Amino acid sequence: MPRPFHLAFPVHDLAAARAFYGELLGCAEGRSSAQWVDFDFFGHQIVAHLAPTARAADYHNPVDGKDVPVPHFGVVLTMADWQALADRLSAAGISFGIAPHIRFAGQVGEQATMFFRDPSGNALEFKAFADDAMIFVV
Repeated sequence: MPRPFHLAFPVHDLAAARAFYGELLGCAEGRSSAQWVDFDFFGHQIVAHLAPTARAADYHNPVDGKDVPVPHFGVVLTMADWQALADRLSAAGISFGIAPHIRFAGQVGEQATMFFRDPSGNALEFKAFADDAMIFVV
C-alpha cells in the first residue's frame, strides 16, 4: 500500500478552509495553529497555511478537449465515492471549472473527473476509474 503524501498549500482564510475541507469535503481536522490547519485528505496529509496575499495560478493545459488548471491536486476515488462527492458538491452549489464527466471515453485510461476551486482559488481534481488497473496504463 502506498504511503500517504503530504501537501502544504496557501489559503486566504483558515475558517473558510475549515468549512470547505472539513465540512464540505468531510476531511477530519488534525493539528492546527493560528497559521495552519492539518486535514486528513482521504488518507493523505494536507496542510492549509494562512497566506492572505497568495494568489492561485491561472494556467491551463488542454486535456481531452478541456482546459485543465495547473497546478491542481486531488484524489483518485472509487467510482461510487466519486459519484457521491459529485452529487454532494452539485447540491452544495459548487461552481465547477470542469463539470463531472467521463474523460477519454472508450479509450485506455477512461476516467470520471471533475475540477473545482477552494475558497482561496486552489484547483482540485477528483477522479475515478471503472478499473483501477487503468490508472497508469499508457
